[in-house]
Amino acid sequence: MANGDPWALILGASSGFGGATAKALARDGMNIIGVHLDRKKTLAHAEAIRDEILGMDRKALFFNMNAADPEKRAEALDAVHSAFDEAGGGNIKAMLHSLAFGTLRLYIADDPSESLNQKQMEMTLDVMAHSLVYWTQDIVHRGLMGEGGKVFAMTSEGGHRVIPHYGAVSAAKAALESHIRQLAAELAPRGITANSIRAGVTDTPALRMIPGHERMIEATRQRNPGGRLTTPEDIASAIVLLCKDGADWMTGNIIGVDGGEDIVGFGRDPR
Repeated sequence: MANGDPWALILGASSGFGGATAKALARDGMNIIGVHLDRKKTLAHAEAIRDEILGMDRKALFFNMNAADPEKRAEALDAVHSAFDEAGGGNIKAMLHSLAFGTLRLYIADDPSESLNQKQMEMTLDVMAHSLVYWTQDIVHRGLMGEGGKVFAMTSEGGHRVIPHYGAVSAAKAALESHIRQLAAELAPRGITANSIRAGVTDTPALRMIPGHERMIEATRQRNPGGRLTTPEDIASAIVLLCKDGADWMTGNIIGVDGGEDIVGFGRDPR
């Protein structure tokens, strides 16, 4: 099953890092399995990304579903398995976990009813961290990813810094990085790598959900040595490079793709 055309599985394929990476990997020769959750208002964007990939003469299987739902995950991978069988084989060469769906609340709000609650915390960790493990387990156990496979997960500086309202997401990013380390160690004997990609501040729909994102954008432009924000295309280009031959000994890392942003403290100009 792991033989055949190379595919990339993108969790969060309809916008931001996932959408850009899906298109970049398609341009580089991979077929795309896209998982996304979009209502009618935003579905057209997901369909446009799928159509662009098809226009590159690549195959595209897109699933509009909750990626954290185990039954939906099984249904999607059953469909992938069937598609690979019909094609005489298939190989998930790369998987990107780029799910951005969590609760942005203070732990201790002045109004207790506005504080983060247990259900919201558990949902955020499940979607933005733990689902990485479950998808990886399933594609490996089903034989959809084998030797030479690459697992990537999107993290941020929020995994090691305090950002207002970002507490639950920050906890998810820290857990995600820990999951990547564990997966890297356990997958190494199978010839599969796992790395976290730490993006700089990027103007995505997810960023715009964070209270005070305007100040964050302006501060980043002043702080980043390159004088600009990170773009989804910056991340996509890095992932394409890491999927090339020669990166098979890189695993268990947090790889910064941010123009040097994380090494410069807030409010400092190194020039």
